[in-house]
Amino acid sequence: QVQLVESGGGLVQAGGSLRLSCVASLNGFSTYTMGWFRQAPGKEREFVAAISWSAGNTYYADSVKGRFTISRDNTKNTVYLQMNSLKPEDTAVYYCAARNTPVGSELMYVKPDYWGQGTQVTVSS
Repeated sequence: QVQLVESGGGLVQAGGSLRLSCVASLNGFSTYTMGWFRQAPGKEREFVAAISWSAGNTYYADSVKGRFTISRDNTKNTVYLQMNSLKPEDTAVYYCAARNTPVGSELMYVKPDYWGQGTQVTVSS
């Protein structure tokens, strides 16, 4: 059974930082493109960041470029999202996602194969 388990969410003041983690129980984790999405209240779920299986390529939504960094550790089946300079508009439930593809950019346009349960990030002004 595939599971993606996020952690690291919480309440932080604007300008602060958080690091999200996602541990994946995925056979062949290193072959999956991994990513993060988020969904704010009353809004659709949106792409945040993705990283290819080799970690050689990363992709970001324009709204987080320069502030968020995605990384992965294939020895630990874990993907991370370092979030700096957080803004109130970053408040959302953040979801880990996985897609069995070597093409990292696919997660920007194609539905993931698997989702995590989500972790709440709240940024106060």
